[in-house]
Amino acid sequence: MNKKKILEALFEGELKIGEAKIPCAVLEDGTRVLTQAGMLQALGRSRKPTGRSEATEHIPPFLAPRNLEPFIDEDLRRSSAPILFKPLKGGGLGGNQAYGYDAELLPKVCEVMLQARDAGALHVQQLRLAAQADVLMRGLAHVGIIALVDEATGFQEIRDRIALQKILDKYLTDDWAKWTKTFPDEFYFQLFRLKGIPYPPPGKHKNWRPSYVGHWTNNIVYDRLAPGVKKELKKLNPRTEKGYRKRKHFQHLTPDYGTPALREHLSNVIFLMRGCKDARDFERRLERAAPKQGDTMPLNLEYGDN
Repeated sequence: MNKKKILEALFEGELKIGEAKIPCAVLEDGTRVLTQAGMLQALGRSRKPTGRSEATEHIPPFLAPRNLEPFIDEDLRRSSAPILFKPLKGGGLGGNQAYGYDAELLPKVCEVMLQARDAGALHVQQLRLAAQADVLMRGLAHVGIIALVDEATGFQEIRDRIALQKILDKYLTDDWAKWTKTFPDEFYFQLFRLKGIPYPPPGKHKNWRPSYVGHWTNNIVYDRLAPGVKKELKKLNPRTEKGYRKRKHFQHLTPDYGTPALREHLSNVIFLMRGCKDARDFERRLERAAPKQGDTMPLNLEYGDN
C-alpha cells in the first residue's frame, strides 16, 4: 500500500443488520468504514483473514475466489482495498490501528454473491455465503448503508449541522450590502388585496408598512427560502433596544446566490398571488408550491396578528 496519512476515526458505533453486528466508524475525511473483522463476520466468514494479509491484498478474501471474477467490475476492484485508520482512544474498536472497508462496499459484495448464485456459478460451500448476502441485502433494502452508519455512530446530527451550515454559507454573509429596492410594490399591493385592505390605506404613503406586514413577510418569504435562513438572519440583523432592525434582512443575503434566490422566490409568489381570490386561497396554494422549510404549520394571515 502507498504510504499516506492514516486517517483518524471521529465517530464509532455498531451497525446492526438483521442478526449481524458490524463495528463501524466515520473517519476525519468523511469516509464511512466497516471494520475488517466485522465485515468478514457479516458475510459469514471467519473474523480472522486466512492466507495473505488483507492489509496488503488488493482484492479482499470474500471477492478472491476465481468463480466470482466475471461478476466483479473494475470500479469494485478499485474500491475494495482495505483502509488503515486510527480508532478513537478508548473507543469500542480498541488498539492503535485498525483495518476496515468503505461501507458502500458491503452491498456491492452482496450483489456479486447474489449474481453469481443466480448464474449458477457458486460452489456448494459458497451457497451459505450467498444466503447471508441475501439477508444483508434485505436489511439494506429500504435504508442506505451510509445513513445506517451515520445513525450507528452518532454522526447523523453532526452531518445535518454541516449540511445546514453549507446552506447558510451559500445564502448569507456577515457583511451587508447597500440598500436597494428588492421587494416590488406589487408584492405589497397583492398582499393587501388578498386581505381585503386598501393599498395604501387612506392617508398613508405607499411605503407605509404596519408591523404585522413583517410577520407576513417572514411567513411568505424568509421561512421558505432555505432551512435555517430566517433564524440566522435574526442573529445577523438583531433588533435594537428600541425594537427595530438597523438593516433589512435581504441586505445580508449573498449577492451571487442569496439575493437571486430571493428575487426568484418573490417573482413566483407574486405570480401565485395574482391567481388567488383571497388570503385563504393564497395560503393553501403557497403551502403546496413552497412549503416552509422544516415547518408544516399553516400560515396565519389574520389582520394585525402579533
